[in-house]
Amino acid sequence: MTETIVILDFGSQYSQLIVRRVREAQVYAELLPWDAPEESVMGLAPKGFILSGGPRSVYEAGAPFLPAYVLASGVPILGICYGMQALVDALGGKVAPAADREYGFAALDISQSSALLRVGDHPQVWMSHGDRIEVMPPGFTVLAKTDNSPMAALGDLEHGYYGLQFHPEVGHTPAGGQILERFVREVCGCQGDWTPESIIDQAVQRIQAQVGAARVLSAVSGGVDSSVATALVQRAVGEQLAAVFVDTGLMRQDESTWVEAAFRDNLGGNLVMVDAADQFFSALAGVTAPEEKRRIIGETFIRVFETAASELGDPPYLVQGTIYPDVIESRAPERGHAQRIKTHHNVGGLPERMDFALVEPLRYLFKDEVRIVGEALGLPAALVWRQPFPGPGLAVRCLGEVTPERVEKLRQADAIFTAELAAEGLLIYRQNQAAEAAGTAQAFAVLLPVKAVGVMGDQRTYEEVIALRAVTTVDFMTADWARLPDGVLARVANRIVNEVQGVNRVAYDITSKPPGTIEWE
Repeated sequence: MTETIVILDFGSQYSQLIVRRVREAQVYAELLPWDAPEESVMGLAPKGFILSGGPRSVYEAGAPFLPAYVLASGVPILGICYGMQALVDALGGKVAPAADREYGFAALDISQSSALLRVGDHPQVWMSHGDRIEVMPPGFTVLAKTDNSPMAALGDLEHGYYGLQFHPEVGHTPAGGQILERFVREVCGCQGDWTPESIIDQAVQRIQAQVGAARVLSAVSGGVDSSVATALVQRAVGEQLAAVFVDTGLMRQDESTWVEAAFRDNLGGNLVMVDAADQFFSALAGVTAPEEKRRIIGETFIRVFETAASELGDPPYLVQGTIYPDVIESRAPERGHAQRIKTHHNVGGLPERMDFALVEPLRYLFKDEVRIVGEALGLPAALVWRQPFPGPGLAVRCLGEVTPERVEKLRQADAIFTAELAAEGLLIYRQNQAAEAAGTAQAFAVLLPVKAVGVMGDQRTYEEVIALRAVTTVDFMTADWARLPDGVLARVANRIVNEVQGVNRVAYDITSKPPGTIEWE
């Protein structure tokens, strides 16, 4: 069984980053609500607990608290910010409002050696708190302090209990990754068995146990998640798998050609290409509301898909490229229960009930883990590291009514934008370290449902507007807008206005996530 660290979520905006940092240490971590049922938490056989931060104060009425079973488990515990205060409170210490709130950078003064804090003299850490520890529980000692926090780190070394007032999971704490790695490796005793090979082996075993000798269908979109999910299931069941690509007419430029070339060699006659563009555009006529678009696309997709499935003998299982951010954001049911496709998932607003049981081999992986697994499965790097693409396709980037003419404008603009970024080495690609530093993990065009006045060829124009979106991110849970060079943006805008008929203005989106989302709809 995989070594597991459980992160109990007390509401911090950084909770998912703790999971990422632990997994970077090759130790599996799973995020669960602080009040998750004991059986679902302990069923994972955790080798340690990490308690996240949170927006509350432990002395408030109704504030989240540390469940008794965590202390009773006897395994090491690391509390971060609110998690530290919850740990201290549960063990009989005292937490109170701080005279001076502490937000931002601080220098850590390490007063006692410990497994966690072998990180040099006065390391920089990131603080974000308004409470502090006034009385430590029995058995604890102060490990470090800052100017405003006399107990910035404390520990009961005998029991493996640690508390950090700062946030080791964020990039603003440069040594934070080392601290978390030492907790899971040295304090919890994890060996580090979360590797691409082990992920594949365990996924293959789960898939085989789930489907047995039954046939399996996969909806291949050409995106990273569906491609890796399909390859993983094929590794597990071989000829039992058939893949269907439904061309909705809402795909990126040359998408159908790309998908067929990428999968035909591996899947042969088990790859079915379906051209259903006319059905989708007919169903979307006159619709402008984003959720209604998703619902219609999902409904149409599954009907087309069901027709293809019937021609393949109605396999009972469907591969879904759900990844861990989907699970976290939608607070999905406990693992192991039967799942149905929800509107949040990749394909879009699919019906609540269908005649398929889901196979979700990527359900507990982050995007970068999916890519690494894809490489380990032997998929081409150009496929594994390509840009993410939403299940509903260009429909959620074509704001307003979705028509063949408007989608074609968007498709051309999007192709220009991504081609220019690629030419400048600004699209993330595994072998392109400069691009990874630039961080354009996702870049695309959006067609807006507004028109603007322009002048072209000495004549007044009144045409549509394209917005460009490019973000920097690792896990896609949070993202910042990419600081693209002015010259690149100018060249892209000039090409779009000159080459895409019906567009006379280009804007650049500089909104981060949060408060915005990466996609516009």
